[in-house]
Parts: sequence; C-alpha cells; structure tokens
Amino acid sequence: MRDYAKVAPQFWIGATGKALRKAGAEAQVVAFYLMSSPHANMLGLYYLPMVYLIHETGLSEEGALKGLHRAIEAHFCSYDEASEVVWVHEMARFQIADALKPSDLRVKGVQAEYDSLPANPFLVPFFERYAEAFHMSVCRGNGSPSKAPTKPLRSQEQEQEQEQEQESGAASGKSGRSPTGSRLPSDWTPSPDELRWARDARPDLDVKLEAESFRDYWTAKPGKDGRKSDWAATWRNWIRRANGGNGRQQVVAPTESVAASRRL
Repeated sequence: MRDYAKVAPQFWIGATGKALRKAGAEAQVVAFYLMSSPHANMLGLYYLPMVYLIHETGLSEEGALKGLHRAIEAHFCSYDEASEVVWVHEMARFQIADALKPSDLRVKGVQAEYDSLPANPFLVPFFERYAEAFHMSVCRGNGSPSKAPTKPLRSQEQEQEQEQEQESGAASGKSGRSPTGSRLPSDWTPSPDELRWARDARPDLDVKLEAESFRDYWTAKPGKDGRKSDWAATWRNWIRRANGGNGRQQVVAPTESVAASRRL
C-alpha cells in the first residue's frame, strides 16, 4: 500500500474535472478513489476488482458502476472487465513527473512496476504513452515481453504515418506532409462517411467503441507525437489494424449484468 498519493487541485477545475462534475457525484467519487486507492500504484495501472471499489467507496453497486462508466466516458480512465485492471490515463504523469532524466532512479522503478503487472489490454497503450517520458526499455503485450526499438513509439505510429502520407500525397499530387500537422480535436467523432467506411471495411468491429479508443489514444499523445497531417487517413489505418491487425484490444466498461454477479 502506498503511504500517500498526489491529487492536484486541477482535479476539480481542469477540463476532465469539469467533465466529471457534469457526469455526477458518483463519477467524482470513483475518480477520486482511483487516484487515491490503497491498491493503486504510481503508474495508475493496477488490479482493481469491482468488489474493492464498491466496498471502499461505500457506493451502492449501481452507483459504483454508474460512476465508473461515467468516468470512462469522461476519458479519465479505462477498465477491462476480464483482467479486472483499471488504467487512469494521466495518473503516472501526476504521481511521477511529466518526464524523467535517464539517470533518475525512478526510471528503473517504473519499468519494474510495469513488468510486475498482470496481463491486461492496457500494457501496450501505456508503453506507447509513457515510454519516451520515462525511458522505458521493454514493452509487454501479446503474451510476451519485447524489447523496445532504439527510438520508442516508432513501430505502429511511424508505419501509420507513412501510409497516411502515401494516401494524402496520392490524392493531392504532393509528397511529404505538413511540417507540423494538427492535433485531434478533443470532441472528435468520425463523420457519417467515415463510419460507413469503417463498418464496411471491418464488420467484425464495434466501430463506436473503436472511435472512442481512437480519440482517447490520440488526444493523450504529448507534443509532436500527437500531431497528424491527415486524421481521416489515420482513422482508416486504425480500423485496418484494429485487434488482429495491430494488437490493440477493445476496452469496454463493465456491464451491469456481469458486475452484478460479483457480490460482496
């Protein structure tokens, strides 16, 4: 159990804090609990059965489920029902730092904590989000660990960028991309045409859920890593690689029917 946790005042007045407030008191209670839970670690990625959340917040089962679902909708966290692992997306940044120097002793601590986690669908997204900032060297995913490339975040992201350059370049008759690109708007949703294309291309996917995962992933990307010159092409590449294509797994909020079977 950690001796203490950092919860910044921004928790209440930042953009996500306002979204949580709008989502209701249950969402605020659940979010605050996830940041300060006795089961949490500095990564914000940890094992948390629903029974813990219900018992320790004092919320009813219905209230805890509602609060968690609303916190997910506010892009504060993700929860995987199968592994019972929660990921509070920005918690590592607040508990550790925006970035560490390579010589910082916490670098080894971050990697060790990550290596000790149970298998869950957030291992690869977490590595992609924080590998560069925390100088992580090994990414876990698809059942076995793999060493990171010389430059973290290279593989999927760079391949996707190259493909989108080819698509946009062919359409415009130009090569290369914008020197800066743009960030994905925080309220992005695929257009009707993009939705139709995705459903036709991958009828096996829950396209609405993929769109939410796409938005969460790219709006969380820091700096230039979160800029793209053609978001429509990036979306198409995401759909092509979803699940079996790139190893990403769907992340779902717990359903009342399943969670109801877990009683105190």
